Amino acid sequence: MSAVLASLIPTFLIIATGWLCRATDFVSEQQWAGLERATYVLFFPALIIDTLSRADLSSVPVLGVGGALIGAIVTMAVLVLALRPMLERRLGVDGPSFTSIFQGATRWNTFVGLAVAGSLFGQRGIALIAVAIAAMVPLLNLLAFYVFIRFAGRPKQNPWDILRSFVTNPFIWSCAIGLALNLLAPPLPRPIATYIEIMGRAALAAGLLIVGAGLDIRRLARPGVPHLLAAGLKLVLMPVIAVIYARFVGVDGSDLTVTIIAASVPSASAAYVLARQMGGNAGLMAEILTLQTLLALVSMPLLITLLGI
Repeated sequence: MSAVLASLIPTFLIIATGWLCRATDFVSEQQWAGLERATYVLFFPALIIDTLSRADLSSVPVLGVGGALIGAIVTMAVLVLALRPMLERRLGVDGPSFTSIFQGATRWNTFVGLAVAGSLFGQRGIALIAVAIAAMVPLLNLLAFYVFIRFAGRPKQNPWDILRSFVTNPFIWSCAIGLALNLLAPPLPRPIATYIEIMGRAALAAGLLIVGAGLDIRRLARPGVPHLLAAGLKLVLMPVIAVIYARFVGVDGSDLTVTIIAASVPSASAAYVLARQMGGNAGLMAEILTLQTLLALVSMPLLITLLGI
């Protein structure tokens, strides 16, 4: 429990710092826009490349853990899409707001996963989170991309435009580069590896500061059904589904615990950046992220204890 709290409390404090910088105009609107772009194109990809390229994937159950997490994501995505007509009809949830609920229910915070798994299980935990990155990041970005195209009111694109946008997505090509470096290439020269590592570290603070900058505290104080629905689906149902799949394929012990960690962390700060970039309801996304981070202080330790038995 202490490892979980030690990872989540700083996360929340950085979000609060971003909100304070925005509320006091310490950082201007133009400066936030530049930071968002750098985080999306440079910092997050560097983090993914660094983690995947250095992980010892041969020592962990790649197919078991990866398969369980993919199964959980697909199951959750189908469920949320099935809820779409009811959310629109009964709650008036429009397309951009639905994209925030979808991302809030499916995406995961890589930083928290790395911190908690590394604290509990060392290099094996980090290697397992690298498996989660390889399994979850491309799929989640493909699903998010589809949801934005379908529901965010953006102009329809032809298949070639969609394919080009997907291939050039920073999260997709960074996964491909990280895996290629891990499986096919010799170790990078130390200066290059250090450069990528330092760039990746910047993603944590930058991404969370951006989330805080988009936060509306007044709305967070009165969370609505979209906030609570996204939190319940992500923090409770997603890990339960992941454990069912993991146990079915024989994952147990510390490997099962890391699977629970990867499934039970709050949604990713990258979801807010993506919402800003692709026309989603970024304000709602920031509120969902912050609420999930607060609730995860309680839900993650409980689920890791209960589901890992």
